Amino acid sequence: MNRLKDSLIKSAKSIYQTLPILFGVMLLVSLANILIPKTFYSTVFKNNILIDPFIGSAVGSILAGSPIVSYLIGGEMLKQGISLVAVTAFLVAWVTVGIVQLPAESMTLGKRFAITRNITAFFFAVIVAIVTVLIEGAL
Repeated sequence: MNRLKDSLIKSAKSIYQTLPILFGVMLLVSLANILIPKTFYSTVFKNNILIDPFIGSAVGSILAGSPIVSYLIGGEMLKQGISLVAVTAFLVAWVTVGIVQLPAESMTLGKRFAITRNITAFFFAVIVAIVTVLIEGAL
């Protein structure tokens, strides 16, 4: 029973210590979402099947956010004529890769793990986007 109590106290202290960093990350993500105009995306993507997934994954990696918001942004991107493969890569990276959250993730999970996880998630976002669109038959 004492081990459980000690573990709970240690976990609570750890969460309490990371709260300022997590709060800062949430503020940065919110600020980026507000400051970047919606027309920005149509100037970045070039409708190139090979390059757009990488661009989408890179932009999504930097502008991380919640899945619910990503669906709204993805719909707007499709309305602006951005290719489905780019939007899919953007959405997957938006949710799975977090460059903005990297300092907090490094502090809590370790630098090596955080960097490896983000790089892997970036490339899988590209692969998932291409495979999804190929299966969908939209290419």
